[in-house]
Amino acid sequence: MDRPVTGTLLAEADRIYVAGHRGMAGSAIIRALKRAGYGDPTRGGALLSASRTQLDLLDGAAVQRWFAEQQPTVVVLAAARVGGIQANNSYPANFLLDNLKIQTNVIETAWRSGVRRLLFLGSSCIYPKFAEQPIREEALLTGALEPTNAWYAIAKITGIKLCEALRRQHGFDAISLMPTNLYGPGDNYHPDNSHVLPALIRRFHEASLRPEHGLGSTVTCWGTGTPLREFLHADDLGEACVFALERWDPAAADAPSGQGPAGEGLEPLSCLNVGTGVDLTIRALAEAVAEATGFRGEILWDSSKPDGTPKKQLDVSRLAGLGWRARIPLEQGLHQAVAAFRQELRSGEMRSA
Repeated sequence: MDRPVTGTLLAEADRIYVAGHRGMAGSAIIRALKRAGYGDPTRGGALLSASRTQLDLLDGAAVQRWFAEQQPTVVVLAAARVGGIQANNSYPANFLLDNLKIQTNVIETAWRSGVRRLLFLGSSCIYPKFAEQPIREEALLTGALEPTNAWYAIAKITGIKLCEALRRQHGFDAISLMPTNLYGPGDNYHPDNSHVLPALIRRFHEASLRPEHGLGSTVTCWGTGTPLREFLHADDLGEACVFALERWDPAAADAPSGQGPAGEGLEPLSCLNVGTGVDLTIRALAEAVAEATGFRGEILWDSSKPDGTPKKQLDVSRLAGLGWRARIPLEQGLHQAVAAFRQELRSGEMRSA
């Protein structure tokens, strides 16, 4: 097992709380922390987590009591209400209220409890619908959002700005990472409330079970298939989070170590993009999922359904400049995701929402 590197911003004795540890992102972060050697009680460390029944993050008083009892020194906030276009359109108030409450409760309590470092996990949907491509971090709040996920995006923007405000006013060491579209083990494959890639995996898997692997059958996908999207494997995100916690210090933007990239206005950046820097059309994605699941039928497109943002590709040069790049290519990751999905089905551990 790798040991934490001497001189990093994390320590072996840190008590690291990952909020949302059962989700796709949170579980990947836990795996990455363990691979890096953190949470070993023989060295004074701990990886802290709490299920929804143990801790309701919507309950501010409960969050405060839990922090007082567990005394985390580092917090990773990966908990959120998430979903695809249909879920965002159907439950806008839930997406806004729940995420605002979760973020405020955890971030403010972490600051008031003396947590020394916090990582907030945002989303690439925070950026304007027609932002210049590839999207740099400075594009935040420069234009209108994509309407189909605006409620979720507004909540995430608020979380980013809360971290930034606490850093400016109180010196709280809070940083934010903005991942592109995620996929991988632990994803939500709900037929109505999932994101595009897990929805495609489920649909094509079910079609592949038809006689002759779906030959002669059809699968209908939403939209025109022309939008461009970028996809990041959850395990790559987990590694990026550990890297950022260890290496990224926004306050060191002007230091020789170069640990904190500065923005175009030379102000230290407190949020960085995480992605592969490579995108593809939804049509090409559907074809790749069909191949990974063994579906050999025809793919149809329902252009009456919304496409969403026409293109969303992140500029990942800042994090790359610090020394981190994604390692899992989409073709390899897709086959891993399909295998994980089928294993969840067999074991009965499929998420229901």
